[in-house]
Amino acid sequence: MGGAESGKSVPPARYGPGAARAQSGAKLVVSARGAYLSAMAHAHDHHISDGAELTIQAQRALEKAGEQWTPMRATVFAALAGFTRPASAYDIAESISRSEDRRVAANSVYRILDLFVAKNLAQRVETANAYVVNAHPACRHDCIFLVCDGCGETTHIDDDALTERVRRAADSAGFMPVRPVIEVTGRCRKCAAN
Repeated sequence: MGGAESGKSVPPARYGPGAARAQSGAKLVVSARGAYLSAMAHAHDHHISDGAELTIQAQRALEKAGEQWTPMRATVFAALAGFTRPASAYDIAESISRSEDRRVAANSVYRILDLFVAKNLAQRVETANAYVVNAHPACRHDCIFLVCDGCGETTHIDDDALTERVRRAADSAGFMPVRPVIEVTGRCRKCAAN
């Protein structure tokens, strides 16, 4: 967690309706497989990947962690990366089942997603019981998600100073946080205007 420029916040990454539109100051990725990666950057330097490059980085990260990059894991990763919103294990299982013309059980997908979260290839949006691909699997950081109760749009922001304060508060209470995830529910700008 934290980098050379810790303490800065950056433009958010959006998942959900309108996710592919450009964000102020953000890199726009127009491919459907990585549309929501448009602004997934934060205070320290790292490269945001999508498409084949992201898959290669994910495979390297998983293998470096001592795990195998199996055909099923590759398929689940590709399916997750193809969503422009947070996806549940059921969404992913259905997508794979359609594309491969065979039934894929959601419990198999859940096990792989749990591994991906543990190895930093994906992030879990707890309030939505859904997952998003991590556009920078070589970089460990804590997550902050803003989840709209109206339309389901989920915005991922990074603020290393805030999450470091959460870690320090937990530490001072005698609690060792493994990976803080902060989720704020409310209304996005579009829903709040309606």
